Amino acid sequence: MAFIVPPPRSSPDAGPGRAGPGPVDPGPAALARWYEQRLGWATEGRAPVRLLTGIRFDVLELPAEAGHALLRRPVRTGPVLLSGGRMGLLVAAGGADELPGLLDWLEWGPIALDLTAVGAGGRITAPSPRGGGEGSPGAAVWLRPPESMHGPGPALPALAGFGSSGEDAPDLVRLVDAAATECHRVRLSRARAGLRKGSPADQPLAFS
Repeated sequence: MAFIVPPPRSSPDAGPGRAGPGPVDPGPAALARWYEQRLGWATEGRAPVRLLTGIRFDVLELPAEAGHALLRRPVRTGPVLLSGGRMGLLVAAGGADELPGLLDWLEWGPIALDLTAVGAGGRITAPSPRGGGEGSPGAAVWLRPPESMHGPGPALPALAGFGSSGEDAPDLVRLVDAAATECHRVRLSRARAGLRKGSPADQPLAFS
């Protein structure tokens, strides 16, 4: 099966390290092969194609509203996908196991945040490699596409050693803290909206 190979400098979404446009054939077999060959990611090739987590990456999941607010903050992320009302942030494998402890350490533990993680043994729907929000409503798409496994792109967000520069990767602690903050803001906003709906001022007037 032929794949589109982006030219070195002319493709706007395929600079050095970018995985580039997806396969010509939109079928599940071609899509699975694209992820396996271009990124080295394990897949389940049945329709819909799924990416296996816990091998090359884990995924932090949060409400899309909180995720969009997070992307406006000056915090570094890895690849980011959108699927329906949920946003997924790719992090280094093992990050899902670290999430509960990080939330406790950051003093978010007692709060019911809609922030979850998919790790070893999990699966996510494979987005269209072309990204840019294409596809039918609710379809999984890349907002920040992944880097090619052959390119020099930055590593996925991971725990950094305290006091050491370490690898040039986004810091998982900062990312989790920012994600928790935005999830909490969405939670409070929805709670206030619920109170306003239930307030007497919003009830129809009754006349005897």
